[in-house]
Amino acid sequence: MFYGMPSRIVGINGKPIQGVLGFVGALLKIIKITEPSHVIVLFDGEHENLRTELNPDYKKNRTDFTFVEENDNPYSQLEYIYPALKLLNIAYFEEDKYEVDDIIASYAYSYGINTEIIISSFDSDFFQLINDNVSVLRYRGKNTIICDRSYIVKRFGIPPELYADFKSLTGDSSDNIKGVDAVGAVTAMKLIKEFGDIEQIILHSDLIVSNRVRNSIITNKQRIKENFQLIKLKNIHKIPYDLNELEYKYNGLTTNSVLEKLGLIIK
Repeated sequence: MFYGMPSRIVGINGKPIQGVLGFVGALLKIIKITEPSHVIVLFDGEHENLRTELNPDYKKNRTDFTFVEENDNPYSQLEYIYPALKLLNIAYFEEDKYEVDDIIASYAYSYGINTEIIISSFDSDFFQLINDNVSVLRYRGKNTIICDRSYIVKRFGIPPELYADFKSLTGDSSDNIKGVDAVGAVTAMKLIKEFGDIEQIILHSDLIVSNRVRNSIITNKQRIKENFQLIKLKNIHKIPYDLNELEYKYNGLTTNSVLEKLGLIIK
């Protein structure tokens, strides 16, 4: 939301607040769209994790904001986000050991069998969690979409439970994960349709018709397996709050009233 606002907006303290404004406004709109009975907002901490231990290049392409000036640094406005969530009576948690993606996945694994769960994120890794009860919301204002099983099948030609296998073949540039040479999205879809998951594709690689694709799968089988370890979301059996601790009821606060209570604007 820091980058999604049309321009830099300054509060009465002289500091930019467009990230806070966008975050609170979008969160309230997402809540209005989904009408949830329970809500949690989860944040990633700045720490090493199991994936960076497996591959030091994992997410190494991300911008380092350590020396970026405050006005251009999205993290500079985090100090207002946590108290804003407190005002809205919304539980939140910053993970300091695992990747927060795995915490989110653990909620889906723990409750997604019997409870409807909507994950609000633009991270396509969450597509692998989609089932009859779990969906992914991509907030774009009036163009917001909720991605369900039919969305994944229509867009990628595979079921969501094989999405991690699909990305293990194609790679993920946003996370600095290199895919397999000669295997793009269409080829990955065809391989999965013909053979199944990556274990079956590797096991039956000698049956792949295309010489180029067959040789690439055989040559890169270790990379494919490592990619899967990086992409597959884990159930770590550790969640910060039980479901009954996340009950939510809208308290009537608007975006402006939250910013006013934070001392960022004057009514």
